[in-house]
Amino acid sequence: MKAAVQCGLVLFFACSTAIAAEETAATVEKTLLFEAGKDGYAVFRIPGIVVTTQGTVLAYCVGRREPGDWADIDIFLRRSTDGGKTWEPAKKLRDLGTSTVDNPTAIVDRETGAVHMLYQTDYARAFYMRSDDDGRTFSEPVEITPVFEEFRKDYDWNVIAPGPGHGIQLNSGRLLVPVWLSNGGRRHRPSIVAVIYSDDHGHTWRRGDVVVRTDEEFVNPSETVAIELTDGRVMLNIRNENTNHRRLVSFSTDGATGWTKPVFDEMLFEPICFASIQRLSAGPGADKNRILFVNPNSGTRARQNLTVRLTYDEGRSWPVKKVLEPGIAGYSDLAMSADGSIFCLYERGGLSGNHYHTAGVTVAKFSLQWLTDGQDSLSQGQSK
Repeated sequence: MKAAVQCGLVLFFACSTAIAAEETAATVEKTLLFEAGKDGYAVFRIPGIVVTTQGTVLAYCVGRREPGDWADIDIFLRRSTDGGKTWEPAKKLRDLGTSTVDNPTAIVDRETGAVHMLYQTDYARAFYMRSDDDGRTFSEPVEITPVFEEFRKDYDWNVIAPGPGHGIQLNSGRLLVPVWLSNGGRRHRPSIVAVIYSDDHGHTWRRGDVVVRTDEEFVNPSETVAIELTDGRVMLNIRNENTNHRRLVSFSTDGATGWTKPVFDEMLFEPICFASIQRLSAGPGADKNRILFVNPNSGTRARQNLTVRLTYDEGRSWPVKKVLEPGIAGYSDLAMSADGSIFCLYERGGLSGNHYHTAGVTVAKFSLQWLTDGQDSLSQGQSK
């Protein structure tokens, strides 16, 4: 009888654990990481998030003393070593007095374990630094503006910026960062999109080709995200200001040169806002190829209704979508941990209803099971 009771208790706790795990997988956990008005910063914006090779989640953004793009702006970082359950206090990575320090763009190096970080100052100079201790500390910045100077033969810019969000590492080991440039001054318009890359783990950087320019067909392409496809090509997903409000995509066989003429993805709305794209699974051991995309699902300029989409065919179609944040929400970035947890760091809420004056930067943690209402999970394959 005693053995039967013990067996029943074991089964009860096992079932309870399984139910709890299913409930957790079917929900979204949201945590406010950076709140507007704190420590003298009017707003926090321009989020980016990566997961290191050691599993540490790094969430970064900028604090602006005033809401504008050319304000006194500094870069902040928070770390989580327990999968987003708790977060270390915010650490200021870069502060140059009243200068604009913006567009933090990180890349996790799978081969060395390093975290590479690029950013710009006053939209005129670009810098690189790296962390070799899981984001605890970063090296002294190295100026990489000369890489951008190489674009002058094609485009006489006076504004430059990497990313933002995160860059990617290709299967070849190449580090790739989309960039945008403008010769329009503080308005950031007109603009072009290009890429820079490193084949030696960030020690040196080179320019790639210009991808798309402002012309009669394409209006002010700018902040761009990249993904490597299963056939080895790199796809860029490009913000633009065309009146049809659709995202642009372009492809390259090496991630640096020979970009195809951009085409509009009719399934992806473009509210003139930064978006994010993230590989979930592909290659040997994966049951399916999966890529996520997130941005405000709005056919106007309204930054609201932040929506996560899923493709199983490398971006040719996006059959699954689910709203992550129904209210005001702007820039966002995606990352994934080894256990299949998905993180989205995003601008949430607007002060006085203004979606440019964000109320804070929030991290959402969810699963593929939540996104697909239980129809899919990563139990058969992990990210590549």
